[in-house]
Amino acid sequence: MRASRKSSPRPAETLTTPIETLAHDGRGVAHRDGKTVFIEGALPGESVSFTTLSRHNKYDEGRAEEIITPSSERVEPRCAHFGVCGGCSLQHLAADRQLDYKQAWLLDNLSRIGKVQPSQVLEPLRGPHWAYRYKARLGVKYVPKKGRVLVGFRERNAPYLADLRRCEVLHPRVGGLLEALAELVGSLSLAQQVPQIELAAGDETVALSFRVLRPPTEADRARLTAFGQAHDLHIYVQPGGVRSTELLWPEHAQLSYRLPDHGLNLTFLPYHFMQINPAINRQMVDRALNLLNVTPQDRVLDLFCGLGNFTLALARHAREVVGVEGDGEMVDWAQGNGQRNGIHNVRFYADDLARLSEDSPWAQPSYDKILLDPPRSGALPILPRLAGLGAARIVYVSCHPATLARDAAELVHRHGFRLVSAGVMDMFPHTTHVESIALFEA
Repeated sequence: MRASRKSSPRPAETLTTPIETLAHDGRGVAHRDGKTVFIEGALPGESVSFTTLSRHNKYDEGRAEEIITPSSERVEPRCAHFGVCGGCSLQHLAADRQLDYKQAWLLDNLSRIGKVQPSQVLEPLRGPHWAYRYKARLGVKYVPKKGRVLVGFRERNAPYLADLRRCEVLHPRVGGLLEALAELVGSLSLAQQVPQIELAAGDETVALSFRVLRPPTEADRARLTAFGQAHDLHIYVQPGGVRSTELLWPEHAQLSYRLPDHGLNLTFLPYHFMQINPAINRQMVDRALNLLNVTPQDRVLDLFCGLGNFTLALARHAREVVGVEGDGEMVDWAQGNGQRNGIHNVRFYADDLARLSEDSPWAQPSYDKILLDPPRSGALPILPRLAGLGAARIVYVSCHPATLARDAAELVHRHGFRLVSAGVMDMFPHTTHVESIALFEA
């Protein structure tokens, strides 16, 4: 069985080794001559022949050339570009097993970095494995050697755009349009001044926002509009920063998604942050509320609240909810979402959560429950303040297990909380990205 890989000159020496486990970046791990070897395209339990790509003092890096004894967990990748495109790294591993490894990576980070273990490991949240991605940034590049435009993701371990025909994980109305999008950009007068296309999809509508480095001509606008009409896509152009984004077609448009269990419909703009996987997002909101055990008597704090994804669902069940977000425009939008959904027991504040002032109006005792959904960098700067707000429960939603583990250590070892439970959520199938959720009790 041949391993998927991009073509390159074959190194002189090919070695054979058994694969012991899977590293956090999805590479197989072997040991040879007293060194660890990380091998692209290899899975635990396999015997592979590989070539060495680079050597270091304590480890080497290689690429599988042939799978001599395949793992029972190995599957045929659905995408024809797997191994070249850097968007996915685990399509060769059965989807259900991907979550098992991610759960193990989470627990390893908590133990190794945080020196903590949850009393309960939560059952993973599962969703669709394909066509799940409703938010994405697609690179665009005119390549003179090919004489055409490329649209898609970068190659694995390279800065170049992969030559893609379709994408199996993007929203189904866009995943099959990569070639058509490339032809569209190639037909524009500014074909070499379009560096990216932003995909943002709601429950009913799909939007594409074209970053343009100079104003499109009327002919460009007509071509973009015709493409939107032909494929039932909303078309935006972005000539400057994200707030310069302008709706081109149709005349009026709105993106929105529902949280039906909470009677909510949230609107957003193409450049707003939103969870990329709506099926997992709905389950995640439900799980967060269940872990917090929100009651009608509770006052709840939601940090990094964004559009109000958690905040407004919490407000359906709590006495009062306070949402805090660093982006003032997002705060305004969250307030609007609250008003549009008839919710009046919520207050929003704009504040820099990385550098809190002593008189931040929201950061005063007391809260019964706290939810936080920080960026990849985590929430370390605000944890001492949170520990003094009197909350009995904290639910932490994380997009990076290493910073979750670091912050868990702070909450447990310095502030006396207990890590009750933790588990993963399948937000990004076929990638090594680990989305997780953890419950802490005082």
